[in-house]
Amino acid sequence: MQPDYDALGGEAAIMDRISILKTDITTLAVDAIVNAANTTLLGGGGVDGAIHRAAGPELVAECTLLGGCPTGQAKMTKGYRLPAKYVIHTVGPVWTGGDRGEPELLANCYRSCFAIAREHGLRTLAFPAISCGVYRFPVEQAVEIAVRETRVALEKNPAIKQVIFACFGDEIYGAYRRAVEACS
Repeated sequence: MQPDYDALGGEAAIMDRISILKTDITTLAVDAIVNAANTTLLGGGGVDGAIHRAAGPELVAECTLLGGCPTGQAKMTKGYRLPAKYVIHTVGPVWTGGDRGEPELLANCYRSCFAIAREHGLRTLAFPAISCGVYRFPVEQAVEIAVRETRVALEKNPAIKQVIFACFGDEIYGAYRRAVEACS
């Protein structure tokens, strides 16, 4: 089914619902922030560790009840001490060259997060650069997948009012700027 561009305001309106910020994702007051988690969901390094530290010990306590999460899937918890109401934990693929389904697994991360957002009526979300840190996914390719899947999700779900790509460094920020500008 094609989206009703008259009702949504066209492609420009979809792109207007995407923001790129150079910021710490743990400071954002949105309905949900997305955690680039590992399969245990019990914390780790990078953004995962930062989210767990900022949310407090209640987050890891809830995560122990979830039984982990497979790569490409997502699960939601409360945000606890974060300004965000919820955390959507998704497990991105480790890059091993691209011939083990890594691009599709990364796309599934975004699809799973947006499915949870739709199911729970979430209107504002913030994503980190999933798999771009220690999981070594090529930044430009990961960002292209993130922007593509976000555009598709926004076309299908007008209830989502804002998606923020929270970028911690200049390289990621520049990659998102280029990818979004290429769509505008």
